[in-house]
Order: sequence, then C-alpha cells, then structure tokens
Amino acid sequence: MASSNYDCVQRHGAIGKLVLRETSVGELKRYYRFRSDRWYGGVFTADCSGCGLQCRFCWLSDQAFYRPYQIGHYFSPVEVASRLMSGARNCGLDQLRISGGEPTIGKRHLTDVLKELGLQDCRKFILETNGVLIGSDQEYAEQLSKHRFLHVRVSLKGCSENEFRLLTGAQPEGFVLQLKALRRLVEARVSCHPAVMTSFSTRDAFEALRKRIGEIDPRLREEIEVEETILYPQVTRRIRRYGLDPYVSHLPGNVPGRLI
Repeated sequence: MASSNYDCVQRHGAIGKLVLRETSVGELKRYYRFRSDRWYGGVFTADCSGCGLQCRFCWLSDQAFYRPYQIGHYFSPVEVASRLMSGARNCGLDQLRISGGEPTIGKRHLTDVLKELGLQDCRKFILETNGVLIGSDQEYAEQLSKHRFLHVRVSLKGCSENEFRLLTGAQPEGFVLQLKALRRLVEARVSCHPAVMTSFSTRDAFEALRKRIGEIDPRLREEIEVEETILYPQVTRRIRRYGLDPYVSHLPGNVPGRLI
C-alpha cells in the first residue's frame, strides 16, 4: 500500500516493474479479466493489473487494488488485441476498451496493442486513463495520435489539487499532470474527453474546474462526464477508513442511467 503524499509518477513506474515483463515477443502485461460490460452502451473490456494511484473510492477488489502482481496472467499485445476483437464479435459489440488498472503503464505494450487492433480493423477503442503518464511524458500523446480509432477518457480525481490529494493520497501536483494530459491530447489531435469524480466536490469547486478545462479547450468544458461514487462493499470500507463522506453516491443496483 502506498504511503500518503507519494509521487504518483514514481509510483506508476514502481507498479510497472511488478506487472510488466520484457520478452522476445514484446512487452507483456498482467490482465485479470476479459469481459463485456454495459458502459458506453456496450463495450468489451480487458481489465489490466496495477495502477499508480490509490484512489480511495476505487471499485477494484482488494486483491486487484493492493496486490496487482498476484492477480491475472501475462499477455502479449497480440494476445490482448485478439481477445478483445474476438470477445467483441462474440458479444455483438464494436467498442473495445482497457480498464481495471492503469492502461498507460507500459507504453510499449499499449502502443503495440493499438497497432495490432489497427491491423484487425478495430472500429473504436476507448482508453480509460488517469492521465498521469500522458501528462508527464511529452511523447505519449503523439504516439497515441497515430491511431484514429482511439478515444481517450481522462478520469480526473476530484476538482482541484487539494481534492486530488484527499482522494488519492498522492502529492497534489499530480492533478496538474491530469490537466496537462488533456492539453497534450488536444494538441496532438487525439479524440478525448474529461471525466470527473464529483461525489466529494462542492458545486463551486466543479465550476472552478470547468473554467480551467475550458482554458484548455472550450469544447472539453461542454463534454465533461460526471462520475459519482458507487458503493460497492470494498468502496464503502475504504471511504469510511479515510473519513470520506460523499455528497452523492449510489448503490450498485441503482446506478442512474445518466452515469452508464
């Protein structure tokens, strides 16, 4: 478990050492599940292991959250792309995504997955990311821009630096990297939008963030996706442990359609 006030870039690197493996067939990464899901109107998903943030509202199981190096198996980029494409066909879906942990850990692995998906005529791939590594790596967004079927969803952890620290335990500067990721994606002409965890934010804090996002690109301000806490048992345990009390939350079986 990460200590409070950790450097989130350094922690992403440390987690990478636990969930990545270099081989003769490329950079392998641990994945613990391939599944269809209801989000975005239906999407086939690969859940990867490991994240450089420890969000206190995270929906992951305790094993996936605390011990990502013990869950799942290593897959090559070709294997990941093939499982995504075949799973989507079997479920009648044309949208794919990587979620679970942080997909941008292992840049070589991710870009190779995208190259393979392009060869297999992928129509739409949604990259769900916290944006930290895209914000800290000047070349990352440029490499992603090569794949026109890609859309990036940058999930902001709160509405400000202080909320980022409160919700992740990381140094508040990490929030600036999330915003920088949006800027770099826009500059590289990568299709993207921001999602914001607002359950712990006041209306004024959200409006202040909308202004900051609008300064990056007015279009993004109008395309903010609101995230609200879903009270899975493990989520409830974690937010209680840290004394967090959401303004808005939902039980797993009663998530509003506007959030799906």
